[in-house]
Amino acid sequence: MCKETGCCKGKCIPALIGTILLIVGGINWGLIGLGMLMGSDWNVVKMIFGSMPTLEAIVYILVGVAAVVKIFSCKCKKCAVECSNMSKK
Repeated sequence: MCKETGCCKGKCIPALIGTILLIVGGINWGLIGLGMLMGSDWNVVKMIFGSMPTLEAIVYILVGVAAVVKIFSCKCKKCAVECSNMSKK
């Protein structure tokens, strides 16, 4: 993923999935915080997968892995080429 812009249109599928997971995780944490302020539970992941705690845990682990991958950026050839093209513009 591009270090200059933070996002490339032509990135690889795992990088795209990671970005989506980070967005979903960020929105979920924002809703959890709002819910806490309003005295309710707005944890969307728990609402969807609450009856399946193992699946809920897997979603949280995937979001965490996506964050770690985003920190170190994707090293695949497709992302590297796209990032070098973006830096030339």
